[in-house]
Amino acid sequence: MEVIKSPLEGLFLIKPKIYSDHRGAFHEAYNSARYKECGMNTEFVQDNLSVSSKSVLRGLHFQNPNPQAKLVSVVFGEVFDVAVDVRINSPTFGKSFSAILSAKNAHQLYIPEGFAHGFVVLSDSAVFSYKCNSYYSPGNEQSLLWNDPDLDIKWPEMTSPPQLSSKDAVALRLKDIERN
Repeated sequence: MEVIKSPLEGLFLIKPKIYSDHRGAFHEAYNSARYKECGMNTEFVQDNLSVSSKSVLRGLHFQNPNPQAKLVSVVFGEVFDVAVDVRINSPTFGKSFSAILSAKNAHQLYIPEGFAHGFVVLSDSAVFSYKCNSYYSPGNEQSLLWNDPDLDIKWPEMTSPPQLSSKDAVALRLKDIERN
């Protein structure tokens, strides 16, 4: 596997080795020892799957307190995935990193604690997988507004407006997180 450090401390893009032949393809989706060798010393306690249709935008979600580190990937389809540093004292606070994750490329994003995360579905549908290092805590979940101009995220062109949950449609702005 190839591990690429992003400009945001602790955030990694992982490109597994894919073995293909006439029968199809295989790749190792997770190996604790290998990830620890690369500096991702996270013990995951919860796996989640979400199924979404084209133009569904989920996020940008984070928990505070009780932040979660995540290892995210796409099992079916393709998404534009984004992580935003919301660690108040971080030199990269408010900066984002994005990548195309798909079943075909098998890329993963390792997102450390203290990041907001979200994605928009680019294919007709997608199955999104994420491992978490702490349990979901609904009372601590927050959402950062996906199109906050202070974030300057370069979302891909969409043929229709993104489909949002009611919670994500009225999410916090970055400047509101800074004050809290």
